[in-house]
Amino acid sequence: MRYDRQPMFGTLLGPLPRPQPAIDHTGDGGGGRDRVRSVDDLVREAIRAQEQAGLEPITDGGLRLADPFDVVSPNDAGESAVDDWRFAAGCTEVMVKQALPGPYTLGRRLADGGVADGRDAASDRNAASNHAARVVNGRIHDLIDAGCPYIEIHEPDATLIGEDPAERRRFKAAQAVLVEGVHGAHLSLVITGGNADAAGPETILVDGYQSLAVDLIAGPDNWRLIARATESWGIVCGALRTTEGSDDGPELLVWATRYAASTGGRGLVRVGLGTAGGLAALSWTAALTKMERLGRAAYIAGLPPGDELASSLDPRALDLKSRAFGRRVPRRTLSLTDRPAKEDE
Repeated sequence: MRYDRQPMFGTLLGPLPRPQPAIDHTGDGGGGRDRVRSVDDLVREAIRAQEQAGLEPITDGGLRLADPFDVVSPNDAGESAVDDWRFAAGCTEVMVKQALPGPYTLGRRLADGGVADGRDAASDRNAASNHAARVVNGRIHDLIDAGCPYIEIHEPDATLIGEDPAERRRFKAAQAVLVEGVHGAHLSLVITGGNADAAGPETILVDGYQSLAVDLIAGPDNWRLIARATESWGIVCGALRTTEGSDDGPELLVWATRYAASTGGRGLVRVGLGTAGGLAALSWTAALTKMERLGRAAYIAGLPPGDELASSLDPRALDLKSRAFGRRVPRRTLSLTDRPAKEDE
């Protein structure tokens, strides 16, 4: 189901599984032979699925590169980003964003993997992170020149910074290089996989970004970062679980967006809803269900207070009276003849 646009948006914060089936059994229009579907075909299907779920901004599903951090040199970071974005943007009328690997995480992994050239570990990380930041800064400028309106910088290893002063300085230094001279696109910092609050808002909330997207399932303490972000920061609540079989009802997701909107006086127009990371570990069928639930929750979260919003939620999530009666009971309309619903009603 495609939901009409509302003030709230829903978006993926990580890759999708490969759409199934991988084999096209419809034939090639001539000989009728089966063929393996190309990556382009799979990207188109991932885009259609996001459109149908009402998500925006959408992605190419991360289907062209299994792990953007799996590079042998910082020079390889985001190498195909412009071409990938252009293809995806040409497949839809909906806004398409592009994700890039963050320089802090890149530098940490490259240095720890022994790629740097023989200095001590701290020097290796500094050099690799700064090099990566310059490369990713160039990719950002190229994407802006190509017309990309929304760029995500993924920094999963920000969850490892903690209270270490050297790591805090390294993160901030890399981000300062990354955002240098960047104008004309929305730049979003994405942190998934755990808590980053121990690094402190003075480390994470770097000038030059317009929004912060955080995993609130594996990293519930990231709420501390949200609470300290000023109203100039947009917030994307990564609150939809990425595990199969989880309870994805809209009530918790709506609560998360409303709470984020209340912090810093930012309002709903500066809040979005996201997955708590990628869905790549799921089956394609399960991922479709997750995307549909995310789109539905974003639609509900964007509704103004009133009957439509209330009727879209479990009455137990509204107030004590509605919970007791098993249905929505508007304030000041409770009759003496009303009675709470029994468990089997």
